[in-house]
Amino acid sequence: MAVMTADPALDAAIASVEEQFAVVFTRARVVWAESAKLVHPDLQPAGYKLLSTIVRSGTTNAHVLAEHLDMDKSAVSRQVRQLEQLGLVESRADERDGRARVLAPTPLARERVAEVRAANQARLRGALRDRPVEELRILADVLRIVGES
Repeated sequence: MAVMTADPALDAAIASVEEQFAVVFTRARVVWAESAKLVHPDLQPAGYKLLSTIVRSGTTNAHVLAEHLDMDKSAVSRQVRQLEQLGLVESRADERDGRARVLAPTPLARERVAEVRAANQARLRGALRDRPVEELRILADVLRIVGES
């Protein structure tokens, strides 16, 4: 059951935001699928999410990925295995703890993810280029706040 406020206009505005998030999330899933195929024809969308996170962080481990992306550890392990098989991720012993494994993107992965991100940013730039800079900063702040909740 939805929790309503005493302000019907606020309730309607929040419902509209929720609806637009649903649209954005649906579009994001499509973009992840397209992005995955651009990196490698056999790469799954979940694998792309993991790979782009690994590229962004430089190095990480499966436990951190599972926590950060709120994914099941076994799903992360399967995706990491595929990323290794596709030559997109290397796994090596952690220098601080030889029992742990560190994941690092290969040069090929960095190159392909950079190309995909550039294309995605160009698409986003096309959609947002006419908005005032201050409005875009506010949007980024709102998205950050929502992401933290």
